[in-house]
Amino acid sequence: MSPRRMLGVALLLPSLGAAPADGPRVPRTTDEVARPGGKLPGSVRIALVKVADGFHDPTNVANAGDGTGRIFVVERVGRVRIVHKDGRVQKEPFLDLTNINPLGTDVATGFVEQGLYSIAFHPRFRENGYFYVHYASLPCSGDGMIVRFQVDPKSPNLMTPERTRQTAKVLLRIEQPYYNHNGGQIEFGPDGYLYIGSGDGGWEGDPQETGQDLGTVLGKILRLDVNTSDDDRIPYKIPPTNPFASASSERLMQLFGISERDFSKIKMKSRPEIWAYGVRNPYEFSFDRRTGDLYIADVGQNHWEEIDFQPAASKGGENYGWPRMNATKCFPITGPDDKCAQVGVLPAAEYPHEVPYPGAAPLRDGWGCSVQGLGVANYGGMKGVYLVGDWCSGRVFGLGWDGARWQLEELLHTNLQFTAGGYDEGGYVMAVNCNCFYTSDRGPTANPPGSLWRIMAVDQVPAGAEVARAIPRVSQVSSATGGTGTPVFRNALDDTALDFNSTPEAGLSPAVRQFRNTGRNPYNGNATAVAEGRAAYQQHCAACHLEDGTGRIGSSLVDRQYNHPRTNSSVGVFEVIYGGGTGAMQPFAGRIALDDVLKIMAYIDSLPRK
Repeated sequence: MSPRRMLGVALLLPSLGAAPADGPRVPRTTDEVARPGGKLPGSVRIALVKVADGFHDPTNVANAGDGTGRIFVVERVGRVRIVHKDGRVQKEPFLDLTNINPLGTDVATGFVEQGLYSIAFHPRFRENGYFYVHYASLPCSGDGMIVRFQVDPKSPNLMTPERTRQTAKVLLRIEQPYYNHNGGQIEFGPDGYLYIGSGDGGWEGDPQETGQDLGTVLGKILRLDVNTSDDDRIPYKIPPTNPFASASSERLMQLFGISERDFSKIKMKSRPEIWAYGVRNPYEFSFDRRTGDLYIADVGQNHWEEIDFQPAASKGGENYGWPRMNATKCFPITGPDDKCAQVGVLPAAEYPHEVPYPGAAPLRDGWGCSVQGLGVANYGGMKGVYLVGDWCSGRVFGLGWDGARWQLEELLHTNLQFTAGGYDEGGYVMAVNCNCFYTSDRGPTANPPGSLWRIMAVDQVPAGAEVARAIPRVSQVSSATGGTGTPVFRNALDDTALDFNSTPEAGLSPAVRQFRNTGRNPYNGNATAVAEGRAAYQQHCAACHLEDGTGRIGSSLVDRQYNHPRTNSSVGVFEVIYGGGTGAMQPFAGRIALDDVLKIMAYIDSLPRK
């Protein structure tokens, strides 16, 4: 059965029964939680095939399910772009929220985690033309807005500002105390209800304790019935099967004749919209279009990333533990042997940051910093494999059930900074990437544009298609001279020659020319250059690569704790900084002046070795 056929069948099912006895289930012990190093059933080999590019900070992918084959790519600035079936990107945006307010844009984008997050199309979009978006509202000080719009059947590819304003129906405003951890994903489930990923409100560590607070919609997965009439005074209804649908309803107080179980269901401050709780930042989640199972990519704190699994037969009400737990770990985590009582249900999988706990030796493989859910693949030898991409490392992991337990396998290591995923109309998993890392963010329209990718089996990649670069498992140190005595500088990702090799001499400073010819850094030991290198390091690098060598987000490039395989030579260090050695470093590639790269290297070389 083709992916498209499976998608159509799944959407016709009004409800889905319990999974088979040997089907995937929520882990009962931490030993059952998958971690990197697993092996998926079969021999899964994937490639990312470029579909289109030129997208400004893309944050979501969706299709309308209307048979047109259109793919909708969300841009953080407040626009939605259409990629037509032939791969052509429509020049005019389908939706533009930057021009509906006479005072300017309606979308807050001041911080890299703010903007237009996602789009979802009503299951009967072909009939009613309804679609929904979630964005940070500038007029409402960054609060999350869930808004419904309706396309003009005479102009299905373009929402004019007038049409956008006329058809807008605000369903929900989510008050945001801080500018990060906003969640963002919205998607219709197989049951026809709208699911919303809502982050814990931000800062770090959930300072307002929203994850466990049933009286707020922050730190939750919400579930709404949006099928209300336009003349209804309420923008949405509460599905009667929501776990807290009537928990806060007013009632007569009774002390006797009530069971303990019935007493436990009374939650007078709970919000009826809640479907699940205890999540930190569920920026992306995905339904398996074949089974209806739900996978939640919950972005972790400083040391672990979490993937939660909710079977289609779930009745909701799951507590995923945050902020008492982060994945299977205690929060706050202080070391490898922390002990604490388990709170909530366990994730299906977790993977570490480069430093898995404070004071740990940096890992060389299998790590990331921010899990971005892409979608569930049911093709190319994959059956119910949840694909996620990491925002920092560029790794793609596949999570699947092997008949007995969960397996988490690293399928690809790319140079991409993944931001989100989704499905095309054929059921293939799509991915988008940006070049918008925190410390290099220039704004939602000034960062280098990102691309749209289709994830395919390697043997299905069309001839001549452009595929994402993959980082070799063992990267070779360059320093090759080709018998001339002059170093040959190569890309740290795929060993292709860098354009630096052929840059005209006239465009290089004497120091850079000397380095290119000899591979030796003339600034080493030069106090002035070291001081200037320290300043450049602080500007470009220190937010992630801390001076004490701990490496908050990515690989530590100070105190000689080099983790990239190339960095045992000056040529290799230059290659990593110049060309970008990881997904998160790609925004810096080519942006730092060559003299500054050498001075940064001189500063690093001056630090005590550990």
